[in-house]
Amino acid sequence: MASETEVKIRAAVTKALNTSAAFNRKLKNPFRKHMFLTGIHEPMAEELSLDHLEVSGQIPETLAGTYARIGPNPFKPDPRGHHWFVGDGMVHGIRISGGKAEWYHNRYIKSGTLERNGGPPAAGGPRRGSRDTVNTNVLKLAGKTLALVESGPFPFELDRNLDTVASTNLQGTLTAPLTAHPHEDPKTGEWHAITYESETQDTVWHVAINRAGEVIAERPIAVRDGPSIHECSITDDYVIVFDLPVTISLPTLAQGYNFPYRWNKAHPARVGLLPRRGDVDEIIWCDVDPCYVFHVANSFQNEDGSVTIDCCAYESMFAHGPDGPNGVPCGFERWRVDPKTRKVTRTAIDTSPQEFPRVDERHFGQSYRHAWIVSQPNETISNFVAENALYHHDLETGEKRSYSFGPDLVGGEFVFVPRTPDAEEADGWLMGLVINAKNDTTQLQFFEALDIEQGPIGAVHIPHRIPPGFHGNWIPDQPDVITNNDKG
Repeated sequence: MASETEVKIRAAVTKALNTSAAFNRKLKNPFRKHMFLTGIHEPMAEELSLDHLEVSGQIPETLAGTYARIGPNPFKPDPRGHHWFVGDGMVHGIRISGGKAEWYHNRYIKSGTLERNGGPPAAGGPRRGSRDTVNTNVLKLAGKTLALVESGPFPFELDRNLDTVASTNLQGTLTAPLTAHPHEDPKTGEWHAITYESETQDTVWHVAINRAGEVIAERPIAVRDGPSIHECSITDDYVIVFDLPVTISLPTLAQGYNFPYRWNKAHPARVGLLPRRGDVDEIIWCDVDPCYVFHVANSFQNEDGSVTIDCCAYESMFAHGPDGPNGVPCGFERWRVDPKTRKVTRTAIDTSPQEFPRVDERHFGQSYRHAWIVSQPNETISNFVAENALYHHDLETGEKRSYSFGPDLVGGEFVFVPRTPDAEEADGWLMGLVINAKNDTTQLQFFEALDIEQGPIGAVHIPHRIPPGFHGNWIPDQPDVITNNDKG
């Protein structure tokens, strides 16, 4: 861990860089049309509460809970130095019960940053530094609905109506950074995360949380260059660490860009198999060809001791402009991580560009069969918006099924919900938001998970555009039916 002197030096350097960044940001063009602040990404201007929403088709009557999705929604949009990942958080929710849609709410996450920008008063609770914007994932953990982000800030707890209650350090047990993508082990009820912060370039952390929502481990892992680790995964014995060539760029920060991570050709790409029990020094680092991963579908151990990881990969990321994610997509891949040779073999499952993979979370960290993903644009630089399709991959037969949303329709991440708690894998429904870019409306669509080609079986109609966000999850009423995978 860093000494007191190192901490003071880092604080001084950070202060100097932030001063330079603020000055250089003001020199940029305030009238530039930013692809993540205009068009389909234009932020919503107000919080709404809509009751008695129109429903077409049929919503499964046994569902009782709230579909919640979060994303960036800048309170005062400013293109100078802006990046899609850093806008003020806004959560959107549709309450479902008895086959009806009871309400739609959208609410800002009441951070101190939002208040300083002229927004609503900040919620109480502990903070981890001055940065407290949370905008990437929303999930249910230990009976509480939490909004999450990576790289430092504590999560915020939300109430039943999605109003911000307070930021939380998990009953005083969390001191390390957290992430937007913790994963629950359905066998143990434990959650595991790999976390980082921009202020610390030589350390990332493994954070473990028990089923009561208390941190039971914060283990520092030595790294270099300050890697951006968006995702992790688990198996029975390992937590998987993705140390890939996207790292902190101090020149980028000094130039006034709010998201100072860039593709770094000099940073070795590797995957770490960190024993869930034991010493961090026992981590097994395995070399992989340079690439980047935002999201994992699943991972599991094989009989020969190797580990399988199914993920969406990119040849590069953040190498082609400062406004948002950009890179050359590789598609949906299966990786074999061999702890004996310390090498990773990558095999294409489907080369079509796709993102936001989801699985039946009751099988996370275990051998599984089904994954659902949405297609993405082919362009290296885009605003992640195009007419797209929903894919279903049967990893046992190799069959791929698809459903095209249609002209002017843009679908986001779809989450799986089982028909019953003990249903077979993939026996249940998918739900997710689909934007109509032509008339600025949105639908929450429902599919039979094993028959997506028939199209949605039902939909809730929202009379406005919900901007494309990051991750959504089903927040069930008690008792818990399912918890979240990850995802952004």
